[in-house]
Amino acid sequence: MKKIPIGIIGLNFGRHIVDQLRTGLGSEYFTVAALCDIDVEKATALVGDSGAKVYDDIDKLLADPEIPVVGLFTGPNGRAKLLSKIINAGKDVMTTKPFELDTDAALAVLFEAKKLGRVLHLNSPAPLPSPDIAKILEWKEKYNLGLAVGCRTDVWVSYREKADGSWYDDPTRCPVAPIFRLGIYLINDLVPIFGEAERVNLLSSRIFTGRPTPDNAQLGIQFKTGALANIYASFCVLDGDYYRNSLTLNFENGTIYRNVGPGRNENVSCELTLIQSDNNKRKVVDNVELNETSGIYQWHNFYKAVNGEKFANEISPEQIVAGLKIINAMIKAEQSGGVAAV
Repeated sequence: MKKIPIGIIGLNFGRHIVDQLRTGLGSEYFTVAALCDIDVEKATALVGDSGAKVYDDIDKLLADPEIPVVGLFTGPNGRAKLLSKIINAGKDVMTTKPFELDTDAALAVLFEAKKLGRVLHLNSPAPLPSPDIAKILEWKEKYNLGLAVGCRTDVWVSYREKADGSWYDDPTRCPVAPIFRLGIYLINDLVPIFGEAERVNLLSSRIFTGRPTPDNAQLGIQFKTGALANIYASFCVLDGDYYRNSLTLNFENGTIYRNVGPGRNENVSCELTLIQSDNNKRKVVDNVELNETSGIYQWHNFYKAVNGEKFANEISPEQIVAGLKIINAMIKAEQSGGVAAV
């Protein structure tokens, strides 16, 4: 397998991607050949003995004919404009969540990538259903679960952050921070299961954070089908059970649990359990453990796409933007102190 050279732009969060590409999931597919950040010292410190080139300007990296693929890990605000620049330079690109706050700009650049024949992937929502979401959709049909009617989801960590002048400090660029930074994964998990949202409501608070943004939040979503979902996201919980991304998903004819409760196998990324009624008694119908869950960068699929492979069930631009529409409704709900339409 011939590895593809990749340039990484934005090394605050991007430094974690560099590690992933050097020793983790993407290491067999890509070689980090260039590092780009306005802080040259930060980029130089990451070079090590890799021989990667260092750039302090995106345009300089994009002019390098030896870098066919780019990873963009700057903040989400104005990302569509940067992505347009990248794909018009003839580069394929992997980026990250949250994709963009401007839904029109997001949709436009996704369609522009298709028109130009360029690959544009992100981790959430992923280009193809992650194994856990794929399994949920499979069980829905296999076990005749019927309509999805409700869901409770949770994600928490323990952050004690201080204001540093970054976009994390700006309520307009980082709205309802726990939802925007972490709950977005769960929003993107719900869209393929529930479809389009209709309205949202919001509660948020600031408990520990030193930033002028919330660290504790709860988002309620009503979908057009009438289904109701709740997303709780917090930076305030220290229990060693970080980034659990749990959900309890109710259907007409059963309930699916993902990573719920304390008694879980900690050696796997995801545990799914389906229960149904058997003569009005609770019965565990199916259970599966998975080593890959939603939110993971699908480097293998990105590699295939860059090499020209097409996917029949690839996510559409509209599906990607559906989650962003919920975020925008959340912003309106925060401003109004109540409920907002999607």
